[in-house]
Amino acid sequence: MKALNSLFLFGFFAMFIYYFYLKTKQFHTSRVFPIRKKMYKSLAGIPLGLLLVFFALNQLVLFDGIVTYLVAALFIIVGVVTAVYNYNAFQHYKQFVDEEADLNKDLYEEALKKAKKN
Repeated sequence: MKALNSLFLFGFFAMFIYYFYLKTKQFHTSRVFPIRKKMYKSLAGIPLGLLLVFFALNQLVLFDGIVTYLVAALFIIVGVVTAVYNYNAFQHYKQFVDEEADLNKDLYEEALKKAKKN
């Protein structure tokens, strides 16, 4: 039981860190690439959904009771739906990233020059 709790806590914190890593990548992406920003946003939603799942599983290990089971089931359902939705959105946006980079190559180079001047 304690090993299971440790495993779920590790998963929870790993997803938490990965979520903030991907959110940081989203915020640091240039405005020239809106599709890439959306791709990183949807990619960050996957660990967010898994974070909910790991939290619910950890609560199931720690506590007993009908309320715990209901809330954990709700968190698991919402977490899985969130992760699947964001995975599908990531697959959708991933197709257009290379095309967007080719289209906005000149704008990106200008933005880099302005950033170097400042």
